[in-house]
Amino acid sequence: MWTTESLWFEIAIVSIVYALGNILMGHFEERTPKIRRVGKYFLTLLMVCGFSALFGRIVSMIFLASFIFPALYIHAYYLPKKKGINGWTGEPKRKYYEFRKWDKDIFSKESD
Repeated sequence: MWTTESLWFEIAIVSIVYALGNILMGHFEERTPKIRRVGKYFLTLLMVCGFSALFGRIVSMIFLASFIFPALYIHAYYLPKKKGINGWTGEPKRKYYEFRKWDKDIFSKESD
């Protein structure tokens, strides 16, 4: 009855990764347009399913897992050491917003 031989397995894995990522790391994307976030999900889903169909599940899962290394580098080394931003909380927010080139006017409105 239950089988993992279809592309639904890859769809489930990518969806779980994105759900957990949004729960745990969504505060890093608070000002990113929704269409870009949805587009990133569908692009990743398309690529993982495409790799699975063309090259097999192992290649597609290696491709998906390879995103762990740049994320760890950015959050554990680059942001804290090079930019002075906490890689887990994104604080101080002013520096993080400047790094992302987002509008920082929300901070001046809070102090009014």
